[in-house]
Amino acid sequence: MPATAHSHSRQEISARPLFEAKIVNRALVQALLAFNPRRLLKNPVMFVVAVGSAFTTALWIHALVTGKGDASPGFILAVSLWLWFTVYFANFAEAMAEGRGKAQADTLRAARKDVMAKKLASADRHAKSEQIVSAQLRKGDFVLVEAGELLPADGEIVQGVASVDESAITGESAPVIRESGGDRSAVTGGTRVLSDWIVVRVTANPGETFLDRMIAMVEGAKRQKTPNEIALDILLAGLTIVFLLATATLLPFSQYAVNATHLGQPVSLTVLVALLVCLIPTTIGGLLAAIGIAGMDRMIQANVIATSGRAVEAAGDVDVLLLDKTGTITLGNRQATLFVPAPGVAEKELAELAMLSSLADETPEGRSIVLLAEQKFQLKALDPATLGATIVPFTAQTRMSGLDIQGREVRKGATDSVAKFVTERGGTIPAGVREAVDQIARQGATPLVVVEGARVLGVVCLKDIVKGGIRERFAEMRRIGIRTVMITGDNPLTAAAIAAEAGVDDFLAEATPEAKLAMIREWQAKGHLVAMTGDGTNDAPALAQADVAVAMNSGTQAAKEAGNMVDLDSNPTKLLSIVEIGKQMLMTRGSLTTFSIANDIAKYFAIIPAAFAATYPVLGTLNVMRLHSPTTAILSAVIFNALIIVALIPLALRGVAYRPAPASVLLRRNLLVYGLGGVIAPFPGIKAIDLLLTAMGVS
Repeated sequence: MPATAHSHSRQEISARPLFEAKIVNRALVQALLAFNPRRLLKNPVMFVVAVGSAFTTALWIHALVTGKGDASPGFILAVSLWLWFTVYFANFAEAMAEGRGKAQADTLRAARKDVMAKKLASADRHAKSEQIVSAQLRKGDFVLVEAGELLPADGEIVQGVASVDESAITGESAPVIRESGGDRSAVTGGTRVLSDWIVVRVTANPGETFLDRMIAMVEGAKRQKTPNEIALDILLAGLTIVFLLATATLLPFSQYAVNATHLGQPVSLTVLVALLVCLIPTTIGGLLAAIGIAGMDRMIQANVIATSGRAVEAAGDVDVLLLDKTGTITLGNRQATLFVPAPGVAEKELAELAMLSSLADETPEGRSIVLLAEQKFQLKALDPATLGATIVPFTAQTRMSGLDIQGREVRKGATDSVAKFVTERGGTIPAGVREAVDQIARQGATPLVVVEGARVLGVVCLKDIVKGGIRERFAEMRRIGIRTVMITGDNPLTAAAIAAEAGVDDFLAEATPEAKLAMIREWQAKGHLVAMTGDGTNDAPALAQADVAVAMNSGTQAAKEAGNMVDLDSNPTKLLSIVEIGKQMLMTRGSLTTFSIANDIAKYFAIIPAAFAATYPVLGTLNVMRLHSPTTAILSAVIFNALIIVALIPLALRGVAYRPAPASVLLRRNLLVYGLGGVIAPFPGIKAIDLLLTAMGVS
């Protein structure tokens, strides 16, 4: 499959509109199939509504056949139909959320195909090979993948290095480098090798690949309820039982009142069912599943695969973030930022020699030295081959690199290594240069000393560049009560300098796997929920311990298996967005629950006066909306109760807008918008429906 097709598939997932015609049409059908009693039993609120719908339907049939009933057949039918619509709209909301996940799964399935694989007898590229279909590969097999070929299965590179197009997974067209022996050794089936070759050890059997897991995760039907969602289900079921018992007692109470006063008529069963449905929290009961599924859907749109809804929910409760310094807080590579010449040396001369020593240095640090010299002094980089120079590469033993050109020995490197080099040639490091080295180190940067033979020219300052805007992001986290902790292998001095510049709340220097694990356990012992990101095998223990563990897709298999989320983009800063998505899901659930409970108030003023005005005329004073008649009042409340679910489906799918703020501020805002809004909105809504029914001749 061409890379562009893969890229388009991921873009389709992110750009899918809220109400795509194909998804809506499928949801309309699925909403009908969801009337299965076994499925309705999973939602106690809507099950009660369904039972009430069936009961009023039976009352309508009885009234139609016998000519006797506690209300007119037309009124009973209207109530019954709108109760059925209430259940249908709730089913439709869940089907819409699940449909978006299934549509994403269909897109991913289209990207999956069997390909021919070169299975090797061993991990050696030149070992005996055979051509087999990828579906026949098993965990532990070795395959050779060359330029232009698709990876037949998930695996880890054991030999070679290659440029890989991962747009099938990430949607990004830029290729990435994958190689053996590091934290960038994992590869995913369905991606394409663009250059060179790699030998891959298969890490998953057919049906267990990462793409298979992705498909399973995005299908809403496979989503498990989270603890908070289960707790809310219990609360809603409890409220439903309370209102059911309260409503059931109204019938004998009404009959007793009529018998005692010989006035009016007892409340009808149809009206009692309508009252029950309007009083129980049907709005949140109908939207609860959709909110949870949509939360995972938004995570998918951010190119993050969550292994469960529990992980998404936990992300919303996180209050401690552990972030790796390199690639998360800093750009990931040190860059040259300053030339500090030795006494008596011009800065331009230092820049020239530093550039000369870096012409053959292909590391990001070496290229940044050349770039700084070009920008600051308009020096022109030359090709070492044209200069007739001998390249002296960096090694772990010498800790220096440079060139030998026309009898000149130009070097740059660590202070102690360069000092030994200079001493062997009869020179010394000037005191001014040593002071500059110490000052740069105190600032958390890395000094590189530049020399020509025994002559010391000065120091190049290499610095970890803190990402733009990261300090503001950490400030946002702090405002909402989340503590940020930077993890780095740097020494405490360097770590402290970068932590201060980035604005994190704390840091862990010289971090080892054991130290990371101990820190997470320490925070958890204090009652905190901890989130962490990682990509290496040495991160696996800490990822397994963290409440929210985001593994990089480019990382090792051990890291991905230890985490409960996988970031397809392998962007460590995604952790901040994950927390925001989790908080948005919790906010959406809380906001709609508040709205659902609050909007019952208006229904009291609509149905109770209509239901009992004949028995207790004084209750007519509660008809503050001046509804036309008991019939239109009850129908208006029932219709509004059904339509409000439809009106809130976009909000449930899209989520409540999230703005970083303390929990107390968010609570006040939600109570104002959704609490007060839930109280006020039904009054004009019910009144408008009443006016429409009156205009249609309903009396």
